[in-house]
Amino acid sequence: MSETETSNSAPKNETPKEVELAPKQKQKRERNSEDSISAAKKSKTEQEQDPDVDLGEGNKDSGVNEPNSGGREMGFKIEADAAEDKGLRHAMEDAWAVLLDASLDFPGKLRCAHFAIYDGHGGRLAAEYAQKHLHTNVLSAGLPRFRKTDESLLQESAAGGWQDGATAVCVWILGKTVFVANIGDAKAVVARSSPAEGLKNGSDEACHLKAIVLTREHKAIYAQERARIQKAGGNVSSNGRLQGRLEVSRAFGDRHFKKVGVVATPDIHSFDLTEREHFIILGCDGLWGVIGPSDAVAFVQKLSKEGLPVSTISRRLVKEAVRERRCKDNCTVIIIMFRHK
Repeated sequence: MSETETSNSAPKNETPKEVELAPKQKQKRERNSEDSISAAKKSKTEQEQDPDVDLGEGNKDSGVNEPNSGGREMGFKIEADAAEDKGLRHAMEDAWAVLLDASLDFPGKLRCAHFAIYDGHGGRLAAEYAQKHLHTNVLSAGLPRFRKTDESLLQESAAGGWQDGATAVCVWILGKTVFVANIGDAKAVVARSSPAEGLKNGSDEACHLKAIVLTREHKAIYAQERARIQKAGGNVSSNGRLQGRLEVSRAFGDRHFKKVGVVATPDIHSFDLTEREHFIILGCDGLWGVIGPSDAVAFVQKLSKEGLPVSTISRRLVKEAVRERRCKDNCTVIIIMFRHK
C-alpha cells in the first residue's frame, strides 16, 4: 500500500538494494496505444550488476479465485494461488484476482489466464473496483483498458464521495504469450533459467534461476515522472511525494490528484513462454520492501523443490515477509507456476 497523508518519512528507494541501478537501465518499449497491450510488441531489458537479478522497467476475502491448478496450454500447465496478510495495518486495502480460465471474457478461442494485485491506499474501494472491472474492460483484440477503468472508477468515486487510489500489477497469459502491465509500485518478477540449463529432469529443482524484474516503479521522486507531474501543474515536495502527500505517480482513482499529474497509463511488457520460465511472483510494495527479487525466487524455488503446492508456497512467502522480515504494510502475493511437460 502506498501511503498518502500519514507518512512524513523520506521516500523509499525504487527497488531493494540488490536492484538499485534503475537510472542505468535501458529498456525498449513499444505500444499500440497507452491503453492497450499489443501482442506484436515486446520490450527488453538489460541485466544489472547482480547476476541473479535483471531489472525491467491471511484470508481470501479480498481475492477472486479459481481452483489453483489447470490451464493446460501449448505444452505446459499453469498452477497459481494468492496469499495475503494485513501486516500491522488496521485494515487490508489490497485486492487480487486469480483466474486460470478467463477465456470467456475474450473473443475467439484463445486460452486466457488472468492474475492481478491491486494495492489500495486511502481505503480499499478503488482496489475493489479495479479488481471487478479491469479484466472485463477489453478491446476487440481481448486486451485491457486501464484508462476506461479509471474513468469509470473516477465517476463512481465522485458520486460516492470517496478518494481512494490503487496501484496495480497484472498478468494476462494468452496462449504462450505473457503480458505484464503495471501502474505504481507493485512488481512482477519471473524466475528464468539460463539457455544452457533449460529444464532439468522436468522441473526447476536443479536449475539456477535468475530473477527478472518485469515492471518499472512509478514514483513521483523519479526524474521522468517528476517532469511529467510538473508539466501537468503538480509539485513534488522535498520528501519525494506529489503535493507532499502521494508517493506513487500512477494509480487508479486518487481523484484529487488527477489534475496534478497522477495517471493510470500502464507500462507494458510481453514475452513468449519457453521452458526457461519457471514461475512468476506478483507482489505489492509491502512484499518487495522487505525481500529482494532474487531472495524471493530462491525462497519459492526451495519450497517447490520440496514438493509443496503453490497454495502453501504463496502463504509461506507472505509469512516470511510479515513474520520473519517484519513487513509492516499490507502484503499480498500471487505465485504463477509453469509446469512444463
